[in-house]
Amino acid sequence: MRLDLTPYRRSTIGFDRLFDMLETNARGAAAENYPPFNLERVADDRYRITLAVAGFGRDEIDITAQQNLLLVTGRKEENGANPNFLHLGIANRSFERRFELADFVFVEDARLNDGLLVIDLVREVPEAMKPKTIAIRTGAPLAAVESKAGSEEQQAA
Repeated sequence: MRLDLTPYRRSTIGFDRLFDMLETNARGAAAENYPPFNLERVADDRYRITLAVAGFGRDEIDITAQQNLLLVTGRKEENGANPNFLHLGIANRSFERRFELADFVFVEDARLNDGLLVIDLVREVPEAMKPKTIAIRTGAPLAAVESKAGSEEQQAA
């Protein structure tokens, strides 16, 4: 599937990273889907990722949160094929799963239970970044502000 975001790139500013991410994901849509996972919105600013990691212990999984990236890796030792298996249907191999995070999204908690790794995320927008209403005043117009250069020239004269 070819995704062309050129019309949007021409009329938006500062969304380059988002468009690059969308194009990269569109190219890699047929990529491996191991381990399977669910993404859900728990509340307005809360999210949950659930990965099916059957056969992995807590010491075999690493979760790394960097700026705008969550990396989940599982390490399994490759011990070769066990000749006693008649059918080997449970995947038991190492993995690396990357999740792009929006600004101000942080990992709140991670739990491993019954073969499911649950990672809770929360979006915490700083108070200074939240929208605020600006009061509109009435009255006399503001006096013109002179530039520093103009006032320095008058002082020098």
